[in-house]
Amino acid sequence: MAYVIKDTCISCGACASECPVSCITEGDIYVIDGGACIDCGSCAGVCPVDAPQPE
Repeated sequence: MAYVIKDTCISCGACASECPVSCITEGDIYVIDGGACIDCGSCAGVCPVDAPQPE
């Protein structure tokens, strides 16, 4: 199960720099490539608004 970034994202970029497989990209809000996500939860651990959540 991959993580997804909810619309509470504030586009701070903390999650993208923490991802070990670089599957998070910037947009209006950050987006996780579900096919590349390894479900490690690193993004969720650093997000100040808890935007990354298990799918």
